[in-house]
Amino acid sequence: MEQVFSYIIGLGAAVMMPVIFTILGVCIGIRFSDALKSGLKVGVGFIGLSIVTALLTSALGPALDTVVKIYDLQLKVFDMGWPAAAAVAYNTAVGAFIIPVCLGVNLLMLLTKTTRTVNIDLWNYWHFAFIGAVIYFASESLVWGFFGAIICYIITLIIADMTAKKFQSFYKDMDGISIPQPFCGGFVPFAWLINKGLDKIPGIEKLEIDAEGMKKKFGLLGEPLFLGVVVGVVIGCLTCKTWAEIVDKIPYILGLGIKMGAVMELIPRVTVLFIEGLKPISDATRSLIARKFKGADGLNIGMSPALVIGHPTTLVVSLLLIPVTLLLAVVLPGNQFLPLASLAGMFYVFPLVLPFTKGNVVKTFIIGLVLLTMGLYMVTNLAPAFTLAAKDVFAATGDAAVAIPAGFDGGSLDFASSPLAWVIYQCTENLKWIGAGLLVLMTSGLMVWNRMLIIRNQRDMIARNSDKIQTTE
Repeated sequence: MEQVFSYIIGLGAAVMMPVIFTILGVCIGIRFSDALKSGLKVGVGFIGLSIVTALLTSALGPALDTVVKIYDLQLKVFDMGWPAAAAVAYNTAVGAFIIPVCLGVNLLMLLTKTTRTVNIDLWNYWHFAFIGAVIYFASESLVWGFFGAIICYIITLIIADMTAKKFQSFYKDMDGISIPQPFCGGFVPFAWLINKGLDKIPGIEKLEIDAEGMKKKFGLLGEPLFLGVVVGVVIGCLTCKTWAEIVDKIPYILGLGIKMGAVMELIPRVTVLFIEGLKPISDATRSLIARKFKGADGLNIGMSPALVIGHPTTLVVSLLLIPVTLLLAVVLPGNQFLPLASLAGMFYVFPLVLPFTKGNVVKTFIIGLVLLTMGLYMVTNLAPAFTLAAKDVFAATGDAAVAIPAGFDGGSLDFASSPLAWVIYQCTENLKWIGAGLLVLMTSGLMVWNRMLIIRNQRDMIARNSDKIQTTE
C-alpha cells in the first residue's frame, strides 16, 4: 500500500486532480468528454500556477540569497519550502496511509452528519500527513502520529463547514464549494477575532479600502501589477552595496521588477482555469444531491484554496508582506526562521481571511502581519521535530529536495506556521495524555455542535421547500 500511494502522490496535483475530476464527473452523470475537459482544465490550472510560483521563487531566490549574504542574516532554521515539506510528509509511515485513513474519516463524518464537506482535494492531504509525521518522529509512536493527523482532519472539515457560507458569498462562482485545507483554516479564529477588534477602533471605517478601491484612489499605484514591479525593483536594489553597483545592475533590477509584476498579473488569469473546470462538476454534484438525497442539499465539495488566490487583495497584501516578513524574521527576538523558499506559500494565508475582512486591504494586512509574526515563532518551535522527519526521509530516499544543510534545522512557512498544527503538536508531545484528552474533548464538542447546525439547516431547507410547493399548488 505504501508503494501504491507513493506512486499516486508522485503523480503530483496536476495529474491527480484531472483523473479525480474525470472519474467524479462520470460518476455523477456528466458525459465523459465534458468530465475529461473539466479535469484537464483543473490540471492545466495547477500547471500554470506551479509555473508562475516557480517564476516567483526563481526570481526572488537568488536576490534574497544575495541580501542574506550582504547583511549576514544567517538564522538556524533552513527554509525548505512547502514542496519539500510535502515530500517529507508523504514519504513517512503516516503519509503512506493518510489518504485512505482520511477518506474513511470523511465518509464516517458524512454518515453521522458531523460534516457536510466532501473533501476531494487529495493533494493537500499532505498537510495532515505533515503534522502526523512530526508527532510520529518526536514521540516515536505511529499511533500518536495518526491521532494528530486525524484530529487535524476532523477540525479542518468542521472549519470548512463553518466558513462555507461566507466563502461562497464573498467569492464569485463558488456555490457549493468549501476549503478544507488546514493551513488556511487554522487562521480563521484569529481572522474573526482580530477583525472584530479592528471594527471597535474609532476611525477604522475610514480605512475601508479594497483592491478595487485602491485602483480608484491611487490609479496605477494601486494596481497589483505595478506594486509587483515596485517591490521587485526595491528588492533588486537591496542586492547592491553601493549606488554605483545599482547603476551597473539596472537591467537586472528592472528585470526582477517585471518578473514580480508578471506574477501578480498572471496568477488571477491562471485561477480562471480552475473555476472553468470546477463549475460543471460543482453544478452536477448539487443537482445529483438534490435529486437523490432529500434534505442533503447543503453538501459542499472540498477544494484547494488555489481556486481563489488570484483575488486582488490577496495579491496586494501578500506582496507587501514579503519584505515586511523578511524584516520581522531578522529583528524578532528568539526567531530562527528566515522565509525564502516559502514565500510563494504566503498567498495561501488569506483565502479564508478575506471573507471576514470583506477584502479590506488594511484589515487583511494587519491580520496577515499578526499571523505571520506568530508563524515565524511556530516554525522555529517545530523545526527540531520536523528535522527528524526530513532526515529520515532523506536517508531512505536520497531525495536532495529534502536535504538540510549541516548545522541547520529544517522548516517551512506552510504548514509549520499554522496555529492548528502547532497546538496539536504541543498537546500531544508536551501534555501527552492530558493534551490528547483535551483535543478529543474539543474535537468531539465541535462535531456535536456542527451536527446540530447541519440538522437544523436541513430542517429549515425542507420547510422552505414545502412552503414553496404549497405556494405553487
